[in-house]
Amino acid sequence: MRILYLCGREPGYIRNLMLRNALRRSYDVVEITSSSRNLVGRNGSVALRYLLANRRAFDLIVVGFYGQPLMPWVRLWAGAPILFDAYVSTYDTLCFDRRWFRPRSLPGRLAFALDRWSCRWADRVLFDTQAHRDYFVHTFGLPPAKTAVAYVGCDETHFAPRPASPPGQTFHVFTYASFLRLHGVEHILHAAKQLVEQDDVLFTIAGAGSHLAAMQRLARELELHNVRFPDWVPFDQLPGRIAEAELCLGGHFSDIPKAGRVIATKTFQFLAMGKPTIVGDNPANREVMSHRQNAYLCPMADPVALASAILELRDDPLLRQRLGKEGLALYRERFTTDATAKALRPVLDGLAV
Repeated sequence: MRILYLCGREPGYIRNLMLRNALRRSYDVVEITSSSRNLVGRNGSVALRYLLANRRAFDLIVVGFYGQPLMPWVRLWAGAPILFDAYVSTYDTLCFDRRWFRPRSLPGRLAFALDRWSCRWADRVLFDTQAHRDYFVHTFGLPPAKTAVAYVGCDETHFAPRPASPPGQTFHVFTYASFLRLHGVEHILHAAKQLVEQDDVLFTIAGAGSHLAAMQRLARELELHNVRFPDWVPFDQLPGRIAEAELCLGGHFSDIPKAGRVIATKTFQFLAMGKPTIVGDNPANREVMSHRQNAYLCPMADPVALASAILELRDDPLLRQRLGKEGLALYRERFTTDATAKALRPVLDGLAV
């Protein structure tokens, strides 16, 4: 089977990278992508090259993330069935996550229509979790039979177990974020406040984003000497930072609805490295993880519960060891590139018949 793959975000974005790698395990994949930093230029370049391509030379068209702006052109000039990866809802992101527009405003209505019609124009729609699939089914009237789920995973050539560092005086808790409301970093900071008298517990919150300054300001207001913000960590250095930690925070920890429908990409990375990981106790995480078996599921938006979970794991090295071992086993069973390729094969083969 020959597949034409195009996407509106950068091809190196983790969802696009993992999906393309999985497709290549079984099929001949030709890409039309752009790494331009400009959203309009990136989508314009991809759309133009798509229109100039010999689309009938392919058995299937896969539209990756972010594909909504491309779907009108893909559907209009499609030469093969279309699989659309609805990794993110435009409507939910703009109106409820980032709150840029009201749902009933003109931009909100347009975002709703773009999501709805993008799904209708596709022959099959792919989601990152069952909970996210259910949101699209209930919100946009998408028929369940038209859907499939493929979890994000990570690049296991980078994220794999490393030798543990010798025990030290510091219990190192690590996470990273782009500081969106979705991530709930403020709840991590308030948990750190609960533990400020625990001299051995140190939080590292790496990353950058528009709300980083606000979180740094909150840390100063809370007088947190146990939190550091090392800014963005280059991708090739991220596994090393994870390996240094005794405990990782996968999240998401906010209480906005979207946080309960998705599994954080970093969670897969932490599991792949065999690190004990705390995640939010929500429907998406419960699809694949079990509390105190392969992850520690903590109530969301609850700094007291998060602080308590961190202390429990600090004081129970056997529990940390079990979570790391079983989390790695879970990753290897369900989330590797090969596992994703196997899960996608019947979906793709059924479309191309």
